[in-house]
Amino acid sequence: MDGFLYPASLILLALLAFTFNRTNNTFMAAIMIIIGIYVVYTHETGDSATDWKNEMVESLDKSVGNYNEENNLE
Repeated sequence: MDGFLYPASLILLALLAFTFNRTNNTFMAAIMIIIGIYVVYTHETGDSATDWKNEMVESLDKSVGNYNEENNLE
């Protein structure tokens, strides 16, 4: 996230968490805080949920290999 988008998203999440907390909706406030933690983590490390998904798919693809050809299946 370049420039203005990163701080603006954090400010928006903080305002939403504050608003939800003021209206006694602690569940939604907690979700906003968790999303904020995820945004900061992905910005600092460059590691995102898409990368995790791609690694999982590649791992499954390697473990399965050529299962159909090895077992003479169509």
